[in-house]
Amino acid sequence: MFELSAHGHDVHVGSGPQYPWGGLYGGQIVAQALRAATMSVEPGLEPHSIRAYFIRRGDASEPIRYEVDRIRNGRSFATRRVVARQAIGAILNAESSFQRPEDAADVQTLTMPTVPGPDELVSETWTPAFERADVPLTAVTGTQRDGGGRTVTWMKVADPIGDPSSLDGQLLHRCWMTYLSDDLPTETVFNVHPMSAEPDSDQFRFAASLDHTVWFHRPVIADEWHLYDFACAHLVNGRGLAVGHVYAPDGVHVATIAQEVLVRDTRRR
Repeated sequence: MFELSAHGHDVHVGSGPQYPWGGLYGGQIVAQALRAATMSVEPGLEPHSIRAYFIRRGDASEPIRYEVDRIRNGRSFATRRVVARQAIGAILNAESSFQRPEDAADVQTLTMPTVPGPDELVSETWTPAFERADVPLTAVTGTQRDGGGRTVTWMKVADPIGDPSSLDGQLLHRCWMTYLSDDLPTETVFNVHPMSAEPDSDQFRFAASLDHTVWFHRPVIADEWHLYDFACAHLVNGRGLAVGHVYAPDGVHVATIAQEVLVRDTRRR
């Protein structure tokens, strides 16, 4: 997934499989853009955030060209812009920020909800790349969430990634978590839409990701189970905002995700 080919200075080429719905999976494009950005920064800098805008639908039959722009190199931080292109033009624009780890206060203000472990739940997925075990909301206790459409799920990458304590290994684990992070936002937003209560709503629902942000708070181990807790903050003008928190099994808050999703009822056209 993240073995990108170099095609000139700060240009890398990747590809992706055909997914069940056709086209490319947005999480893959964002994650590969982050991977391309990591190849241009000095050793010791870690990605702490990426913000991406989806521009056009990707084509799985074509390679993806990732063009990296070195916006800034500082002593503590570096900024990169990556544009993903195919024959049709730009399909994604992403900006990522990297920080050199420093000795500072570490305060966690959120608490992971109490839920059954992944081994107690049914694991299902639409791709062999990762495993997913959904938690019934009736089994979620403890922490409450603002918003609606709450979705709580355990997820992990299916195959071993590598040593997360090494610099290169941690970079790959963050790329893989970025890949996973795109799986739940659309479902969360759709849960609050009135048409979600209608039978066969998949027949007249259109959904597309508009933008996607991931903040990495602490080191991650993407090939171990993590709990993803999402809720929809609003739905207006066809755009719903899903915000999720990611917790390690011991309750450590490792990442926050936000995505704006476009949801349309095609019967209104």
